[in-house]
Amino acid sequence: MNSNYAIELISLYPTVVNIDGNDAFDANGNKVEYDASAVQAKVDAKSYVGKRAVEYPLITDYIDGIVKGDQAQVQAYIDACLAVKAKYPKPE
Repeated sequence: MNSNYAIELISLYPTVVNIDGNDAFDANGNKVEYDASAVQAKVDAKSYVGKRAVEYPLITDYIDGIVKGDQAQVQAYIDACLAVKAKYPKPE
């Protein structure tokens, strides 16, 4: 089970305090039954976050443009960010 899945599992089932493989347990060690498809749906709905993160330009490009007063460089950074957002839109 990957960490994103575990995070969403715990967010949907706050009594879960331990995960072992595909099994979830509460603080007393009792197995917690959960809807795996509901957890996966939450993971899938947030998949755009990681995809965007790896494609955003470096923030140093923006800062360099600000320090130099280079508005064209700043705008290029903004445009590149907007292109990534358009490529991986946030689900509605």
